[in-house]
Amino acid sequence: MSVRTVRHFIDNAFVDAVEGGSFPSVSPIDNQQIAEVAEGTRADAARAVEAARRAFDEGPWPRMSPAERKRYLHRIADGIDARLDELARWETLDMGKPITESKTRDIPRSAFNFRFFADYAEHLSTRAFDQRAAGIFSYELREPLGVVAAISPWNFPLMLLTWKVAPALAFGCTVVAKPAEQSPITASILAEIAAEADLPPGVFNLIQGFGPDAAGQELTEHPGVDAVTFTGESATGRLIMANAARTLKKLSFELGGKSANIVCADADLEAALDGTVTGSFGNQGEVCLAGTRLLVQHPIYDEFVARYVERAEAMKVGDPRDPETQMGPLVTQEHMDKVLSYVDLAVEEGGTIRTGGRRLSEGDLGKGNYVAPTIVTDVRNEMRVCQEEIFGPVEMVMAFDELDEAIAIANQTRYGLAGMVWTTNLATAHRVAREVRTGTMWVNCYFVRDLRAPFGGYKDSGIGREGGDYSYEFFTESKAVVMKLA
Repeated sequence: MSVRTVRHFIDNAFVDAVEGGSFPSVSPIDNQQIAEVAEGTRADAARAVEAARRAFDEGPWPRMSPAERKRYLHRIADGIDARLDELARWETLDMGKPITESKTRDIPRSAFNFRFFADYAEHLSTRAFDQRAAGIFSYELREPLGVVAAISPWNFPLMLLTWKVAPALAFGCTVVAKPAEQSPITASILAEIAAEADLPPGVFNLIQGFGPDAAGQELTEHPGVDAVTFTGESATGRLIMANAARTLKKLSFELGGKSANIVCADADLEAALDGTVTGSFGNQGEVCLAGTRLLVQHPIYDEFVARYVERAEAMKVGDPRDPETQMGPLVTQEHMDKVLSYVDLAVEEGGTIRTGGRRLSEGDLGKGNYVAPTIVTDVRNEMRVCQEEIFGPVEMVMAFDELDEAIAIANQTRYGLAGMVWTTNLATAHRVAREVRTGTMWVNCYFVRDLRAPFGGYKDSGIGREGGDYSYEFFTESKAVVMKLA
């Protein structure tokens, strides 16, 4: 395979890094180079911000009607659909995602993000406040916020990038996007699609590279950036918040998670097993929403865990380009080593490895970053492995007696991003949904989204919410207009 060249996209032109630097992007399938990527410095990021600032302050984009912007965004969605196979292939090569997930979920959802927000923006309205008796009439104007820095993660590269870019553009902002350095390729193809859609110059810009003292940090500090939307680690979120504080930027963070997956004794076990396997090992466990603390009620604990282990051992782990593969490699060797170090820590803390817990190195798998689906029992919630985000195919399993105990365990964490509960008791479902402090609670399902609903986390899992009106609130400024009536 030839090595792809990936460049920045600034002011509707693909350009090299100002200082000429680049870095290799390797595939986790076999750790071979697949791209040579422009390495963005502070100067590159500043150049992109200047283009976005000029497009916002002087260009037509924020002054267009939502219906006019909609036509551009639908063209981008159409472009994503037209290049589905290409985008899915590169997504899988770049970060190890099974091709079936790339092709049937991630890339189609990326196109839908553009269509959803384009249509949503067209049908929004604002409020009026009638005080005619006092001779006053007031109304609210919603105006585009400004220049947005969209910093996205490597685990769902295109889906989560478009989740930020689409609403920002739909509501009239201009954007400088920075994908994760581990997964740069599909973002670059999105820039090609944006160029083909004839977006006005500077409306969408893309910078490749790293974070600290580089392009990423510049975006969080530059006075020309009005807001930062970031998905990634909680520790990185803290650094961005500190950097952004100097210029009082608006922030939206979706950060880490250590979600509880509660399986009650009255649950539909087949449905719970299906959801638990997906919630543990889907996307190689590299999911902030994953239910990485599995809480099973005592009467069904032995049966459920035994069947869960069987399901995990039956999963096909292998080359993610194979449509039959259910779990691919972890994104980098460094990340694989980190995940395996947590497996060692689980044993040191007293846990029992029921299955997995090792790197897969047979045949061609030895060239990549493959880890067997891992289930650990005999753990306690205060252990580090139950409190820290592992971000890999490693599940911690605990038993509980009464629902009070499960809710308490679920809440005993610094995170609060998501959760699941499996029960046929409506009262139980409502109680868990109400009492577990988390941004999303799935009842008898997992990874289902309505894009109008709020998405975000409690505690260390984030700041703010995204989706529907929540994105509208973030990407716009609200102005009060007060008129004295004649």
